[in-house]
Amino acid sequence: MLKGLYLTLMVGPVVPVPVPQFVLDSLSSVTITNSAERNTASGFDLTFTLSTHSPLHTLFLLSGGASVPIVRVILIATVNGIPDVLIDGVITRQDVSPGSNAGNSTLTIRGVDLTALMDFVPLDGFPYPALPPEGRVAAIIASRYMPFGIVPVIVPSLLVDIPIPIERIPRHQGTDLAYIHQLANEVGHVFFITPGPVPGMNVAYWGPDIRIGIPQPALNINMDAHTNVESLSFSFDNERKEQPFIYIQNLFSKISIPIPIPEINPLSPPLGLIPTIPKKFVNVTGTAKLSPIQAVLRGLARTSQTSDTVTASGSLNVLRYGRILKSRGLVGVRGAGTAFDGLYYVKSVTHNIKRGEYKQNFTLGRNGLVSILPQVPV
Repeated sequence: MLKGLYLTLMVGPVVPVPVPQFVLDSLSSVTITNSAERNTASGFDLTFTLSTHSPLHTLFLLSGGASVPIVRVILIATVNGIPDVLIDGVITRQDVSPGSNAGNSTLTIRGVDLTALMDFVPLDGFPYPALPPEGRVAAIIASRYMPFGIVPVIVPSLLVDIPIPIERIPRHQGTDLAYIHQLANEVGHVFFITPGPVPGMNVAYWGPDIRIGIPQPALNINMDAHTNVESLSFSFDNERKEQPFIYIQNLFSKISIPIPIPEINPLSPPLGLIPTIPKKFVNVTGTAKLSPIQAVLRGLARTSQTSDTVTASGSLNVLRYGRILKSRGLVGVRGAGTAFDGLYYVKSVTHNIKRGEYKQNFTLGRNGLVSILPQVPV
C-alpha cells in the first residue's frame, strides 16, 4: 500500500482531465474549505509559482475567458493508499502577483463547488403545480444538472406539504440555487453538493442535517503518544439555545394560538447527555398566515438553527491522524474531560496542503455536555 500523500489535479470544461506534470510541479499550496453551515458553498484556492513565460498563463488565464466560460477543477488526495475527492468545482477568479524576479511570481486560482453552476440564470415565475418542496428540488436538479455528474439525493421533510392547484401553484423565485436554499430553509433542511465517490461524480443532497452514522477515528488530546491533534479548544454557549413559538390561526374565530415547537429530529439525535435549557423564547413571524403543516415546518427549521451550544475548534496533521477528517460526519473526542468527551458533528473543515505537509483546521458542534456513550469509539 502506498504510504504518504499524493495529489491528483484535473482541469477542463465540463469533463476535466489530468493536468501535465509541469502544472502539478508548479502547485505550491492548496486551501479547501468544506462547511456544513447553511447556504455556504465549499471553496478552494490553488497557488502556483510561475515564471514570465510559463505555460500556466495560457492554461488558466485564457481558459477562463469567453471561449470557455466554465472551467472545472477536481482535486484528489490519496492518503495511505485511500483516494478522496476533496473538491469538484469551477474557477471563479484568477490573480497574478508578480515577484521581484521571474522565479517567484504566483498565480492564485479561486473557485467554489458546483453549486456555482446553479446560480447563473434567474427563472422567476416557472410553475410547479401539485409538487411539494422535495419534488421541486428533484425536478430542478434532474432536468438541468445531471450532465455534470450531479446526482440528486432527496429526503422528504417530516411533514410533506402538497399544494392543491386550485388554491395555490408554487412558482420559481430567483436562480435555481437561491430557490433550492429557500425551500430548504422553509422546512429545516440543508442543501449542499459533495464530490465523489469517484472523480467527476457529485451528490446533491437536500434533506435534514443527518447526525447519525459510523464515527470517524477519534480525536485524542492529552493522551501522550496517542495524541493525534495539534490543538483543540472548547466553548459552551448557554445563551444560544432558543425556544421557538409558532402561531396557528383558527379558521372560525380568527384567533392565533401560540404553539411551542420541540427539538424533534429522528435523523439528528442528541449527542450530549445534558441538554441546554433554552433561555430565549422567540416568535416565528408570519406563521399565522400559513397552513398548519407549513407553520410547523418553519418552527422546526428555527429550532435546528440554534441547537449547537457546545463547539470545539482545533487543528491536526493528516499524516499523523492517518486519514482525512471529513465535514458533515460524526467524530469522537477523547482526553478532554467528562464534560467535553464524546461524539461531535464536524461542522467545517479547512484543508491546508503544501509540499510534504497536509494539515486540517476543523470546527465541531453538539447540543449538550457529557457524552451519551460510556466509551468513545477509537
